Amino acid sequence: MLTAMYDTSAPKKPTNVSINRDLLQQAKEHQINLSRALETRLAELLREHKQQQWRQENHEAVEAYNRRIETHGCFSDGLRRF
Repeated sequence: MLTAMYDTSAPKKPTNVSINRDLLQQAKEHQINLSRALETRLAELLREHKQQQWRQENHEAVEAYNRRIETHGCFSDGLRRF
């Protein structure tokens, strides 16, 4: 289960955005809630950005761990029964 990466109880803030007229019309025709759609997509983009940032910041540590496992194996190798 994913946890929110932002305060979901924070108050809403009115904001002006510019959007393609045809896209807006189609969204209205399909009863798409623009605020909810924008919040959902922004949260996805932020999650992706933070994941990429974490990968970059921890790349060396992950590589070092993988090299150690390749050399010495996993601590539970002798305990597994599969």
